[in-house]
Amino acid sequence: MGPNLSTVISEKDLQKRIKEMGETLTDKFKNTSVLAVCVLKGSFIFFADLIRQIECDMNCEFLCMSSYGSLAHSSGEVKLIMDLNSSVQGRHVLLVEDIIDTGLTMNYLQKVLEIRKPKSVTTVTLLHKPDAKKVDCKIDLVGFKIPNDFVVGYGLDYQNQYRHLPYIARLENLN
Repeated sequence: MGPNLSTVISEKDLQKRIKEMGETLTDKFKNTSVLAVCVLKGSFIFFADLIRQIECDMNCEFLCMSSYGSLAHSSGEVKLIMDLNSSVQGRHVLLVEDIIDTGLTMNYLQKVLEIRKPKSVTTVTLLHKPDAKKVDCKIDLVGFKIPNDFVVGYGLDYQNQYRHLPYIARLENLN
């Protein structure tokens, strides 16, 4: 028997919250130029919807991290697979992540960016699993706090499936 999906956050609730997050970030970055950085692959849908809600001068960049492989839980080993194509030095950086659970990936990214001397780094995540935290990392804006369940949809995947779902769902019966 394959996995079951049960909706955790509806498409309507996602869009409402992302609009609110965009308004908060518009206020923060008013009259400022920002470099919005999408952490691939899982953040691409959230990133696209979020940046369209932010009114400011903006450039977009992408980087790719890996900490899962084919597992349903973090391997604990973080790898930078694709780096940024432009400098962050002296710039306001908006770091956009789909989910923060252990904190390992975000902690690693924040250290990598800090060395590059940005003017500021604002960290945004759609989902936060506080119960899964292993290391501290700074999170400036959270869309939703969720339990320590394995979730898919809206860019998040399990073995590269379910990214296309317009809502967030808990994946059950993985075994």
